[in-house]
Amino acid sequence: MATARQVLCLCAFLSLPHARAEPIRYSVAEESESGSVVASVAEDAGLPAAQLSARRARLLSEDGRQHFRLDPGTGRLVVAERLDREELCGQSTTCTLPFELLLANPVEFFRVEVTVEDINDHAPVFPEERVILKILETSNVGSRFPLQGAWDLDIGSNSIQAYSISPKNEYFSVDFGSQIKGKKYIELVLEKTLDREEQAEVDFNIIAMDGGSPPRSGTTQIHIFILDVNDNAPMFSQELYVGQVLENAPEGSVVLRVAATDQDAGVNGQISYQFNQAGDQSHSAFVIEPMTGEIKLTKPLDFEAAENHELSVQATDGGGLSAICRVLVEVVDVNDNAPELVISSFSSPIPEDALPGTVVALFTVRDRDSGSNGKISCALEDQLSFSLRTAYKNYFELVTVSALDREEKARYILTVTAADAGSPPLTTTQTFTVDISDVNDNAPVFSQTSYTMYVRENNAPTMLVGAVIAADADMGPNAKVTYSLVPTHPTEQPPCSCISVNSENGDVFVLRPLDYEQVRQIEVLVSASDAGSPPLSSNVTVYISVVDENDNAPLVLYPSQDSSPASSELVPISAEAGYLITKVVAVDADSGQNSWLSYHLLRATDPGLFAVGAQSGEVRLRRSVTERDAVKQKLIILVRDNGQPALSATAALSALLLSDFSDVRLPQSSLTTEEEEGASLTIYLIISLVFVSLLFLVSAAAFIIRKVCKRKELKDEHVLYGGNNLQSSLADAAAAGTLPHAYCYEISLTTGSGNSEFKFLKPILPSLPPQLHATGGGTNNEQDFPCGPLTAEDMAPNNPRMLSAEQFNSLSFK
Repeated sequence: MATARQVLCLCAFLSLPHARAEPIRYSVAEESESGSVVASVAEDAGLPAAQLSARRARLLSEDGRQHFRLDPGTGRLVVAERLDREELCGQSTTCTLPFELLLANPVEFFRVEVTVEDINDHAPVFPEERVILKILETSNVGSRFPLQGAWDLDIGSNSIQAYSISPKNEYFSVDFGSQIKGKKYIELVLEKTLDREEQAEVDFNIIAMDGGSPPRSGTTQIHIFILDVNDNAPMFSQELYVGQVLENAPEGSVVLRVAATDQDAGVNGQISYQFNQAGDQSHSAFVIEPMTGEIKLTKPLDFEAAENHELSVQATDGGGLSAICRVLVEVVDVNDNAPELVISSFSSPIPEDALPGTVVALFTVRDRDSGSNGKISCALEDQLSFSLRTAYKNYFELVTVSALDREEKARYILTVTAADAGSPPLTTTQTFTVDISDVNDNAPVFSQTSYTMYVRENNAPTMLVGAVIAADADMGPNAKVTYSLVPTHPTEQPPCSCISVNSENGDVFVLRPLDYEQVRQIEVLVSASDAGSPPLSSNVTVYISVVDENDNAPLVLYPSQDSSPASSELVPISAEAGYLITKVVAVDADSGQNSWLSYHLLRATDPGLFAVGAQSGEVRLRRSVTERDAVKQKLIILVRDNGQPALSATAALSALLLSDFSDVRLPQSSLTTEEEEGASLTIYLIISLVFVSLLFLVSAAAFIIRKVCKRKELKDEHVLYGGNNLQSSLADAAAAGTLPHAYCYEISLTTGSGNSEFKFLKPILPSLPPQLHATGGGTNNEQDFPCGPLTAEDMAPNNPRMLSAEQFNSLSFK
């Protein structure tokens, strides 16, 4: 019962789809001791050893015998009992022991095949330890005398490979070869004419040697009696005997009888029979009576395993002469195999508009039996819509015979019965489940009337943002839905090239990065079409909303950061705490909390003096200004948004702490940095070089003009000077002649400027030597002076061409 239960379990598991496609193959030498490790089956099956116990791994064999066992702790396959290849497989070329490795939770099994490798564990054995032959002395040279060869249960190279005679003699040699169907034979060959009077008996040993390593051998002793005058060997009535036997014939049944005659008399005419080729197992199912020649069965035969058996029978007379005949035993089939039905093609479902005569299935039937036992007929159970018809030989077609209506019946279950002509007949049934498919009469329907999807700006290319789903009530290809983008109106341009939809599953992709600041929402129309003919389709609108990301840093609008140097704000020293110095204005192109800005004081000359409104950006005094505070205060304001991660910008500004706003024109050399002073020094050197060069040219020109005017003055002797209306300091300088011309210079400091610049202007007054008249010209703020001698009228206060001291002092040259 346990064996039957294992076989039933194995059959059930073989039907499960958890088997490994290829079996795990191992090999093990025969005669391995119990407990010998074959291999790590858990490792080869890709299973951790710990799972074997957890999943109740066990081995199942088809014959119920447990040749191997599984070590659940290590996952190794070990030998359960000593393996004898000859006992397990006989003389088969290969000896494979298949079994299944079954695991539970979940159910999974692996087919394992272990090949038992032959070792040279059997020595050749002769049927008899001593063989007595009687040979006529009249035997011709070259005569052959068949012997029963030794047999070796090993196969291949481990089987018998050669025979030899020991000790060698001059009369006989041994010949070893193949006969019918490769069967081996051994014969003594007479090499020299015998002479009974010279030698009446010959003794030697025949040694059978196999090809193992190390080789094994078997020995039989040959004793030959040389006889007189037995010159007739046995003769069979026919060279080939043919007999038939039912494959279910019982043990001991007589197959046929062979007969041989010998014309000699007495002992030389007495014949005995035996099978030749003792090393071959083909006759193991038969036995022959030595005296009568009857061949009987020793076990049942199987027509499907072998349809015939060929035997070799040797007849030997009393004088040692023998003859050989062939016996062919044909196995007669009986009806012991049911028909087999093999499906070549099967179409399901079929459309409901299929025409009568449509082939639904094509199958062939066969029976391993022969004759009438192998003749098969097929029948279909009563069905009005289907029938069977013969296609070719044993091929049958299952076809429709009337119109089908899916709405009336969507599935047919058809049973085909195949029966042979044996007695009693054997049958096999095959069930065909035929589904009827619908025609394309339903368009795809979307799960929603519209779809809204969201994607963050600066998305990765080909980003999945969602999916549209449409279902089709049809079946088969008519229900296969494909998706595509279509224009909203037929006259519009093709759909947006930045949006794509997967034609198979409706996944919607954004093909390139989007910018929230450029586009907030994209509207596309998605079409779902089935694969029917003609196809049906429906459309749905998909809205893709772009979600803002913090990808824009704040932009400072005021104070402007493009000007250099940075702007300066004026703060009176008398300002109290909370005094509003300025307000930093910034914007952020993002939206939502990404555009919420906060203001922070990043650096300042005196951080404790200022405070910045986190939300308003207003820069105020934290405390009152003191005299110890530096005149120029530098501030760097950090403007940061509320994104993740936050982006920021900085605004630089300066504050001048002044006691009086007129101080704005004071020199700012004390407020400049070392870098500004270096730049100003370079400018001063350039201006000085230009000034000295120009001064030299003006001096030379003045000297020449002076000489010319002095000569003219001597002629005219009438000159009036207007020096009384000029500043005394300028008149003194002109009279002293230290400078040939009068120049005015102004150090002009603009608010927020880091540099003090000297700007050179044209001379506004001529030098006033006692004998020269003043000349001058200019535009805009420059005043024009006459070239001729000054008169009293010219020096009058109302003369527009003359400058008063106040006017001179008020001049500003830039």
